Formats: sequence, structure tokens, C-alpha cells
Amino acid sequence: MREEENKRSSQSSSVKRFFKKRWVFPAIYIASAAIILTGVLWYQSSSSNTNKYDYKATDLSGKKNDAPAVEVNKAMENFKMPVANADDAVVKTKFYDFQGKAADQEAALVFYNNTYVPNTGIDITMKNGKSFDVTASLSGTVTRVEEDATLGNVVEIEHDKGIVTQYQSVKDIQVKVGEQVKQDQVIAKAGQSLFNEKAGTHVHFEIRKDGVAVNPSNYFEKSLNTLQEDTLSDDSKESSKTPEVKQDQQKIEDPASDDSTNSTDNSNS
Repeated sequence: MREEENKRSSQSSSVKRFFKKRWVFPAIYIASAAIILTGVLWYQSSSSNTNKYDYKATDLSGKKNDAPAVEVNKAMENFKMPVANADDAVVKTKFYDFQGKAADQEAALVFYNNTYVPNTGIDITMKNGKSFDVTASLSGTVTRVEEDATLGNVVEIEHDKGIVTQYQSVKDIQVKVGEQVKQDQVIAKAGQSLFNEKAGTHVHFEIRKDGVAVNPSNYFEKSLNTLQEDTLSDDSKESSKTPEVKQDQQKIEDPASDDSTNSTDNSNS
């Protein structure tokens, strides 16, 4: 018994002597701090590893959500008359429709250079006859800006592959080639042209698909997709040439000239 008590007392005294040393408690504190710090670092590293699964959070701000909305907006837009106030606008000369009535066709002829030429667009004026702002019918990219004495200057905007709008007889042009324009943006002011002097101050507006002019009035308030899906007739393709390119093929005899010729023949006979 005494031996065991002696052993216990000796062990207790050795422990007490150990803790009396100056470096013991600081060493314990440092070791505890090291264990705690190691645990914190391990927790942070384990939580950050959740990114290795590459979650595609496209609904979060700043995460792969930078796709441009221009194309989407363009597809949702409808063709509009290229004027700021459509209520005050007047279609002076309509589009020449080869399938239309004879009276409408006659009204859609433009007399230029002693030749009657089918109108490949519509000529828009204001009721008061004054100049006005010409606006983009649809959002797109400006692909052509030209000074043309005959047509009265030309601006062309591409809206989709093969689909463009053209604005002739304009002045004070405010856009340049390569510029992105939005629907209803002012691009110029209405002016005059030698090609259709009778129209006065106006804008000649065209919609073309793959180079073929279509009747703009048929597509106002209709989407770009409508035109994309439409199939163009051969007559439309034939009437799409500009007057300077094929005047001979577009030449239409003046009905009055036939009458004068017949009267001359009758008098000679």
C-alpha cells in the first residue's frame, strides 16, 4: 500500500513540477490556436470546392448572362412608316403592283426622262407639304449612305440577311455606314429628287428582300418574320430593278402617245 501511495504522490508532484515551468502554458495556448486556425482554413477550402461543379447559374447577375438583346428586340418589332407622325403622312405615289388594278397601276407610275417607270416603293409626304423627320422603320445597321442627285440621296439599313429598307429623296443625313440604329430613330429629313419631282418634298421608302422590292404598305405593323416567310412572285422580282439599271425593260408606253399615234395614222390615211 505504501509503495502505491508513494508512486501516486511522486507522479502528482512530477505533474505539478511540469506545469510550474514557464513555457508550458504558452505552449498549450499556441498549440490550441494552431488547431483552431487549421480547422478554420480546412472549412473554408472545403466550402470553396463546391465551385468545381461549375453550376451554370445564368439567372444570376453577372454570370454568363451577357447575350445581346438587339436581335431579339429586332425580331419582335413591326415595320413602321418611316415618319415620326404617321397621322399627318400621305402616300403620294403608291407601289406598282403587277397584280393590281389598272387604275392603281397607272397611279403608281413615275414619269422620268420621258419614260413611265413602275414605282418600286412608296413616296410619303406631309399634308402641309413641308419637310419632316425621316425615321428608321426597323432597328438595324446602316449599310449605305450615298449622295445621288437623281434619287435625292440614299440611306440603306440592313435588318436581317437579305432584308433591307431604303430611304431615298432625303437630306441632312444623320447616320453613317456601320452605325447601329434603333426603330424610330431620326436618320435624315425629307427632301426632293429629280426622279419624282411631281411628289415634291417627300421620302421614297422601299423594303427589299434579296434585292427584290416588295410593297411596304403590305408589311406595316407586321414583323420581320412575316417577310422572311413570304415567297416573292416573279412579277415582284421583275419590278425590283432601279430605274437607272433597266430603263428599257421597265419602259411603259404612255397611253396618250398611243392615241396621238393612232390619230396621226388616221389623218394620214
